[in-house]
Amino acid sequence: MSVMQWDKLLSSKRWGNEHKSYTDPDLARSQFQVDYDRLIFSSPFRRLQNKTQVFPLPGSVFVHNRLTHSLEVASVGRSLGRIFYNKLKKENPQLDEQYPLISEVGNIVAAACIAHDMGNPAFGHSGESAISNYFIEGEGKQYKDQLTEHQWADLINFEGNANALRILTHSFTGKGNGAFALTYSTLAAIVKYPCEAIVGGDKSKIYTKKYGFFQSEKAVFEKIAVELGLAQAQEDPIKYKRHPLVYLVEAADDICYNIIDLEDAHRLKILTYEQVEALLLPLCESPTLPDKLKADFGDDDAKVSFMRAIAIGKLVTACSEIFFNNQEEILKGDFNKSLTDVLPHNLAVAWKAIETISIKKIYNYHSVIEIEVAGYKVMGGLLEEFIPALINNESKYHKKLVNLIPAQFINEKDDLYSKIQSVLDFVSGMTDIYAVEMYRKIKGISFPSIH
Repeated sequence: MSVMQWDKLLSSKRWGNEHKSYTDPDLARSQFQVDYDRLIFSSPFRRLQNKTQVFPLPGSVFVHNRLTHSLEVASVGRSLGRIFYNKLKKENPQLDEQYPLISEVGNIVAAACIAHDMGNPAFGHSGESAISNYFIEGEGKQYKDQLTEHQWADLINFEGNANALRILTHSFTGKGNGAFALTYSTLAAIVKYPCEAIVGGDKSKIYTKKYGFFQSEKAVFEKIAVELGLAQAQEDPIKYKRHPLVYLVEAADDICYNIIDLEDAHRLKILTYEQVEALLLPLCESPTLPDKLKADFGDDDAKVSFMRAIAIGKLVTACSEIFFNNQEEILKGDFNKSLTDVLPHNLAVAWKAIETISIKKIYNYHSVIEIEVAGYKVMGGLLEEFIPALINNESKYHKKLVNLIPAQFINEKDDLYSKIQSVLDFVSGMTDIYAVEMYRKIKGISFPSIH
């Protein structure tokens, strides 16, 4: 059995710019900090500010959106990576000489965290389900016999994780060759499920619960996997073990949404202060904290924020310890749980309690369900109009709809799968607000203003 090696797993080679040497030091940033900055300044990242995290986008009360969530995940991810490096360094003082890029683990994880949600369509998981359902039960099912089994699997299980890899590596028309030209290691750290759609959905393995790339990016991922020496689990359909840093990206995401959803729920008065305190105090593991909260804080929101910070710190420490202690199994590709699945007992009990109340009180709250249902209708309605228009493009109506699709999304390839992907690229990139506006206009619900 092959064991993955850090000297291969950490690479500053850039996608689309492989011929260029990146050995010369940048005066301001490492190559992985360059990745982070490129993502921060990109349009797909900025659009996350108008994509739903859990709750409908804010009115008078601020709640997190995909952009603020991603920034927080990156902050936690950097800490997880840095703690791991410091532990390794303490154990092996010659670490940097053996693995010259190992000190960059925190920056690689942070960059991957910034990008981890960039492939999610409007309305979150409801948007993913709406796209899938169009092909399973909607008008899109007519295309099944015209596509390969592998292509069809992509469409009926539309996956934001796979879409992120596409956004970051695909050369969209007029946007320059090589797309973001991110490093191979940052790209690999994003792919939670390094397998094809046709073998995704196998929940017995952590790396096959979903899938990580469309057929259009299959060769892209294989090239990255071979370059970094990822362990292969199956050749056809391809299935790889995770890049080890995926575990840290995943843990950062899990920690942030589980804890910060509580904070948002409190601000929206879905949960009382007493309920949130009862959930967060066990994670904080501080017998003196209740007295401090009473003595130092008069504002419940401030109390929740303080507990949230301590709880995240405790979880970061625990997850980095788990990652460090299990690195041998992780490098073999055999660690079959998320880091948060194996928390120490005292933290695990509190973590499970938060998950339980989140499902019962937060994710089934009426406004959350309303936005999911609305998003389902909007995304499905957009596909009903644009996919037949681009595929057929015969009537005047179809031609006018096609003219609404920006040139960057029109795939140069003329096959059916590529045409469908052109529409999915367009629709999945929309913000919640833009999707609703476009839906209302093309359905005749509202009349477009003249600018």
